[in-house]
Amino acid sequence: MIHELPLSPGTLHGHFSRDLAPVLTIAPGDAVRFAVPNSSWFIEPESKIVPRDPALDIGHALVGPIAVRGARAGDTLVVRIDEVRPASWGVTYTKPPHLIRWRLADGVGHGAGKQVRLAPFLGVLGMPPAEAGVHSTIPPRPCGGNIDCKDLVAGTTLFLPISVDRALFSAGDGHAAQGDGEISGTAIECPVEAQVTIDVRTDFPIQWPVARTRDSWLTFGFHDNLEEAARIAIEGMLDLMQREHGLARDDALAPGSVVVDVRVTQIANKTLGVHAVLKDGALGSVAH
Repeated sequence: MIHELPLSPGTLHGHFSRDLAPVLTIAPGDAVRFAVPNSSWFIEPESKIVPRDPALDIGHALVGPIAVRGARAGDTLVVRIDEVRPASWGVTYTKPPHLIRWRLADGVGHGAGKQVRLAPFLGVLGMPPAEAGVHSTIPPRPCGGNIDCKDLVAGTTLFLPISVDRALFSAGDGHAAQGDGEISGTAIECPVEAQVTIDVRTDFPIQWPVARTRDSWLTFGFHDNLEEAARIAIEGMLDLMQREHGLARDDALAPGSVVVDVRVTQIANKTLGVHAVLKDGALGSVAH
């Protein structure tokens, strides 16, 4: 079943909390179509949506929360990104205060006298932490959030450890294009229309996000310290190599050092992000 959420203040929020009432309840396996403003709540360059609660909704404009029937804390949420379609415009902010406006058309962004190829994705995909209270949308967490990984384009599946019953999933922060690191602090920030299909698994236990792209596995780590974020991502990849390739834990590190790439996801969100990448076919079987 495909559900549709209209673009309105009533379907948007700008903070995470386990106490936020869901705007939609779905069954596992259902899809949701939605539209979101850019991260700063703009739907047009000069037109901004006013949040329902300006005192609390000071973060990214996110659609949701979406409750998933039967989802329990400790399960794994499966988010297949079906489509991400950017608007016709976007902006990139830099420091000192400076703004580049982009015209987006036919898969290309035009700005600052240059053009770039677009690869749209949702920067925020996640759930509230288990702890009570109001939580910022800026840092990514084990349960997802502001991951800002440029590889999470349409066709990718993201696996997230569920932190609260019913999941309470939210999404937003449309990016038309971004480089690894997001070095200015922003990408091409734009409104998007998107569709995701949401499911639940109990046979795929994880502690940090994992993603499956067209040709790779990705594992993520987040921490204030970049080295610690990398360690988390690497540990997650070793777990995955055990599960997917049947390697003993002690045997996974050596081939991992040869074929696994470690990349900086973003350095823009207070909590830094790293992802490890294992390409399909990088580990071949030995013929007997």
